[in-house]
Amino acid sequence: MNKTINFAHRGASAVCPENTMAAFRKGLELGATGIETDVQMTLDGGLVLIHDEDLSRTTNRSGLVKDKTLSEVLEADAGSWFGAAFAGERIPALEELLDLVHGRDTILNIELKNGMFLYPGMEEKVIAAVREYGMSERVVLSSFNHYSLAYCKSLAPDIRTGILYGEGLYRPWDYAASLQADALHAYHFAVLPEFVAEASEHGIVYHPWTVNDPERMKYLIDAGVAGIITDVPDVLAGLMASKGV
Repeated sequence: MNKTINFAHRGASAVCPENTMAAFRKGLELGATGIETDVQMTLDGGLVLIHDEDLSRTTNRSGLVKDKTLSEVLEADAGSWFGAAFAGERIPALEELLDLVHGRDTILNIELKNGMFLYPGMEEKVIAAVREYGMSERVVLSSFNHYSLAYCKSLAPDIRTGILYGEGLYRPWDYAASLQADALHAYHFAVLPEFVAEASEHGIVYHPWTVNDPERMKYLIDAGVAGIITDVPDVLAGLMASKGV
């Protein structure tokens, strides 16, 4: 059985400001074997790692990412909101994270945040960056915008895609197959052992989100999911070690 991928959600976001290089490095230090992050696009086409379309929640700036230049976004303080020890942490460009992980065995889950704003050209730019760093075999592109995922697959059949969804998707493995997707990134309460088994028979794996409760982690590992997205990769790493998986 392949080892369950331990995806640090926005990095080690329980102990560091989310989607910063500090969070990504800490996630790896705490035992993550994968990193999950979010990409938005700036006014001048830069790819930046931030969950929200608006800068306000996680930086000292306001306004929409799409209305700012790359240099304006990179100048924002993305750490002080979390704690004084992180003052001066910046929003990274996608290339910074690719540079961190490209020499490792780390799996990188890049969520395209193109649901509210479509960001024309984002798919091409993300794929080009992934290829530039030789990461095609270790990246999973995910999105709640399934049109975007289908487009990604048409551009790069060799790069894995994962369908993000909440609950109640009927026979999601059939839906995934219709998009030529490789993974189901389901809200964890939408995952049952029989679903995992059925999906596996169709060559589709599960990477549920966002799982912080150890008992829920155990349930999902026993169900056979291929990866778990968590804010606490140290908890998942410890649990996996104790279970010998």
